Amino acid sequence: QVQVVESGGGLVQAGGSLRLSCAASGRTFSSYAMGWFRQAPGKEREFVAGISWSGATYYADSVKGRFTIDRDNAKNTVYLEMNSLKPEDTAIYYCAVRPKGGPRVGDREYDYWGQGTQVTVSS
Repeated sequence: QVQVVESGGGLVQAGGSLRLSCAASGRTFSSYAMGWFRQAPGKEREFVAGISWSGATYYADSVKGRFTIDRDNAKNTVYLEMNSLKPEDTAIYYCAVRPKGGPRVGDREYDYWGQGTQVTVSS
């Protein structure tokens, strides 16, 4: 069982920045693919960014150039740096773990999830 805990959400004005953190348990964290997803009210959960065990990164078109995913295997932590935030980025952000294989866009490909952290961007 892998425990996943997100932190770093909050309220920010449009154009501002936030950095989300996700700590995951497990001795083999360095081999996990990690993903960030988000879910806005009334919408389905969607892929935001993913990072492979080797550090290869993937982004949704809507956040490309504004968000950066990174990982620190020594701390069992993955980060999501969010810049130039827009009101449409408002959502609950979830971190997910895919123990085997690379990151995927589909949320069903991930085995473990955090409880989510709220990000609100005001206009």
